[in-house]
Amino acid sequence: QVQLVESGGGLVQPGGSLRLSCSSSGPTSLNNYPMSWYRQTPGKSREFVAAIATTIFNTGGETNYGDFVKGRFTISRDDAKNMVSLQMTSLVPEDTAVYYCHVQGTGIWGQGTQVTVSS
Repeated sequence: QVQLVESGGGLVQPGGSLRLSCSSSGPTSLNNYPMSWYRQTPGKSREFVAAIATTIFNTGGETNYGDFVKGRFTISRDDAKNMVSLQMTSLVPEDTAVYYCHVQGTGIWGQGTQVTVSS
């Protein structure tokens, strides 16, 4: 069973940047899985942020993003480090949420990491 651990959240001013990371706490490699990031604010359902395909079939790790991202976020994976990252730039207060790492097509989620954008 894959267990995900997120890190990198915190408080940042509007216009700032943060980098979130997601890794597996056990021996299972994330390399075989398509991965994604979602976010959630109180009282709302989880919102899709970004996804990245696996590269094990030399498919290139295609990415896609939620409409609100508008080029501000970049999802990437480092298979050597068994890690998936989300680089967020030009953050706005509306990006404040708990961000979750997710194995696509499964019920596997990380515990979430809080991102707060505020002056």
